[in-house]
Amino acid sequence: MRDWTGSTAFITGGARGIGLGIARALVKRGVRVALADVDEQALARAGEELAAATHLLDVRDREAFDRVAGEVGPVDLLVNNAGIVPHVPVTELTHEKWDRALAVNLTGVINGIQAFLPGMIERGSGYVVNTASGAGLVSDPNLLYATAKFAVVGLSESLRLNVAAHGVGVSVLCPGPVGTDIVANTRASHADLGLRDEFVPAVEAFLRSGPGIDEVGEMVVAGVERREQWIFTGDEIRPHLEQRAAALLAALGGQATASVLPVST
Repeated sequence: MRDWTGSTAFITGGARGIGLGIARALVKRGVRVALADVDEQALARAGEELAAATHLLDVRDREAFDRVAGEVGPVDLLVNNAGIVPHVPVTELTHEKWDRALAVNLTGVINGIQAFLPGMIERGSGYVVNTASGAGLVSDPNLLYATAKFAVVGLSESLRLNVAAHGVGVSVLCPGPVGTDIVANTRASHADLGLRDEFVPAVEAFLRSGPGIDEVGEMVVAGVERREQWIFTGDEIRPHLEQRAAALLAALGGQATASVLPVST
């Protein structure tokens, strides 16, 4: 098992949800944690709980990200976790809604990589964890979310190939349901992108059916220690992955394929 003592981690979306669970798991192992989040109150609570450095940061803001990275200094582990769960009917999509949803869920990841990866490459060591979703491997009807999460998966897989020779590792976290407040947080910060009232109870019940944030934090640390390419929080996605793989392989053979069943995460 890796000796984490004295390592430094930077976690976006670190004041709540999965980010906070990861931070707790790392602090238990002697890691110095720096938390970034847009929620100032949650950030203060998390910083006090973990005796961690905190940074108020909107991951869409590239200049602010670079400034914070300069304040934090070299990190051993970068966790690009900040995200929202946008849900906009296809008939109501606009350029502005696309831009905003992708800016948080995709560009925020890219901004983190650009802020910290050059230093990792220069030092010849480091690790990156990007939070995607099971919906980044098997699409569901949530177009804004699936688009960004598929991109984060592809980005992570390609990045892993590119940086291995530089001593840097990469994992992509593809959670299924996890007991977080992401639906409420998205509705509070991006009301026009949030889930509509009639869908909230069912989606929140689905999320609560999965593991809690502290259990997921332990899963992520274990996955990093094993240098896993994909980190999952459950096997709910398995039948959908199997069906997708079978459909793709059948298409390569020129056979007719059935529709791939959607999965919501």
